[in-house]
Amino acid sequence: MKAVAAGTASLAPFFDEASGLGRDADVRSRPAHGGLQQGDTPGLYGGTGQDTLCDVERLKRYLAEPRNDRKARAWTRALDLRTTAEIPAYLDRLTPVLLRHDTLVKNHDYKKGKAVPFNALLQAGIAILVDERGLPAVKCSCGNPLRPFEGDKSRISVTFDDGNEQWKGYDRSEVVVVRPASRKLERIALVDVEDPGRGVERPVGTSGEEDSAFDTRERRAVPKLIGTTFGEASRRLAGRGLAVAHDGQELPPDGARVTASDPAAGAELRFGAYVTLSVAEDTDGGASGGGSTPPGSTSPPATEDPRSPSAPSSPPSSPRSSPPPSSSGPTGSERPGSPSGTPGPTSPPPPAPSTGTESTPPEKDSPTPPPTRPEVPGTGSPPPGSAEPPPRTTASSPPPAGPVTSTAPPPVTGTPASSPPATGEPAASEASTESAPAERRTRE
Repeated sequence: MKAVAAGTASLAPFFDEASGLGRDADVRSRPAHGGLQQGDTPGLYGGTGQDTLCDVERLKRYLAEPRNDRKARAWTRALDLRTTAEIPAYLDRLTPVLLRHDTLVKNHDYKKGKAVPFNALLQAGIAILVDERGLPAVKCSCGNPLRPFEGDKSRISVTFDDGNEQWKGYDRSEVVVVRPASRKLERIALVDVEDPGRGVERPVGTSGEEDSAFDTRERRAVPKLIGTTFGEASRRLAGRGLAVAHDGQELPPDGARVTASDPAAGAELRFGAYVTLSVAEDTDGGASGGGSTPPGSTSPPATEDPRSPSAPSSPPSSPRSSPPPSSSGPTGSERPGSPSGTPGPTSPPPPAPSTGTESTPPEKDSPTPPPTRPEVPGTGSPPPGSAEPPPRTTASSPPPAGPVTSTAPPPVTGTPASSPPATGEPAASEASTESAPAERRTRE
């Protein structure tokens, strides 16, 4: 793992660091809950009052020059583009930001006509272009392609050399890995690195000319999340300017059902504060994203309100056409006071299994007199002379709790507690037991 310090020239860049493609800033890395961050996390990236972080038009011209054709083809392959003709449109979809955390990526050198990948730790303050799901895509100062880091964050060993001396404030435990947002973004909520009280909402694909400002000190309420999917809950939180956290080695699948949040709905937090979500270990019967949570996730007691709906209490914030249920929701940016969230999947729950009949045979086959076969100890056979048929203890009905997941509520219908009503309308209130177990925490 090679360290890449802000403002330090690369040894084998795609383009000269002094060519004016971008400039880094002096930013102190900030702690982040768990290290895994989704690309739409409010405040994950920063900005400034100026719009000159990255010169996208100049990068386009460099990649289009005939003398750089071989370089452009290597650049294209590194980013999984089909042809160099796609470069201009691809760059137009990217957004310039500043890293606010020391961030792990797959960087690329340019050597002997090829893009050579290597794992790198980029220092906070480095200017990059991010794609429509908030993933690092290009290092601005040199044009190097960037891809998501795919290794094990807990096993990294960072090498500080080639002028990249260990920077002040480096803390291995605070290193961040970015995962894609659950849907394409329309805006990205940034924090002004020169004035943390000022937030910047930047439309995706713009360089700052269309920014709008907001106050990061304004408090915002945690929305109702129990019963929604993890992907939907993440989008609702992002729409409120709040970040999602999960106490696990990996983020749960988007379809995992949320069973608790910490803090609970209604709590008022500052911009970018974390809300820890707990999800059901088994998402069968309600999760649109499928799959169970990865090892390390925890399930809270079954205390959620059965009335909790999958649908939010307010309309979506974007007038654009609605995407499919697996990627529905608001933009990844935060508009203070604006509604957020779109209805989650409303497919009907699976039919409830009948109770007490699955394992008990019909009583019409039971003879009135006692059985004539020899009594076998421990089988529940009646003593000689009994005039009534014995209870069938060897084929008894399952206990009321049923062998279901640890997060299922008392009823044994097999229907998840978070199944939405037939009308899809949200319930009026949520149970007061929404808060997560004691071991979850929120970092504000």
